[in-house]
Amino acid sequence: MTRRLSSLLALAILLISPTLAKDKNKRVFPEYVMRARTAVVMIDPDAGEPLDHPHANANARESVEKALLEWGRFDLLNDGQESDLIFVVRTGSGKAMQPTIKGGPIDQRPGYGESTDSTIRIGGHQGQPPSQQDPSIYPPDRGPQISNQAGPADDMFEIYQGRIQSPLDSTPVWRYIAKDCLREPKVAAVEEFRKLIAEQEKVQTPKKP
Repeated sequence: MTRRLSSLLALAILLISPTLAKDKNKRVFPEYVMRARTAVVMIDPDAGEPLDHPHANANARESVEKALLEWGRFDLLNDGQESDLIFVVRTGSGKAMQPTIKGGPIDQRPGYGESTDSTIRIGGHQGQPPSQQDPSIYPPDRGPQISNQAGPADDMFEIYQGRIQSPLDSTPVWRYIAKDCLREPKVAAVEEFRKLIAEQEKVQTPKKP
């Protein structure tokens, strides 16, 4: 069992609620988050796709990317590119354990196209992007595998510092867990992150005399 999966199990046991994630008085982002201007959105490497909804995580990633494009704060880079921040998404099924499929073509992203009222983003990737985890600990993709997977019952959105070695092996700077928080049209996880950023910028901006 990986360290990140152990952490997810602990989260599920503790039943972390959206109320905790929304405690604005206890959420102060470090300077590297406030300065960040590039980002990559990726599916949690430990997450499998539900057998009854095999594109759930891919759809969540696309929804988050569209919400970030609408915001316009970050330049979204392609999978595997070095970025200031890494946004990691994982959908919940309402259950603590569910059958999933992981690996092989289902985890690959050959091409994509996204657009907002003011932005068009097109990209692609040949093969599997470089891992954001220590390869000596996490084995490479061994092809499709079906298993019963444990994890949070609700959607999860995490933010990691980029431009460091094996960033996903570090502790996320922020985590938001709530039912359907990665779904359009609202994409509540991104909206909550935007609010916290705006509040911190307001506090940091000196008042005019």
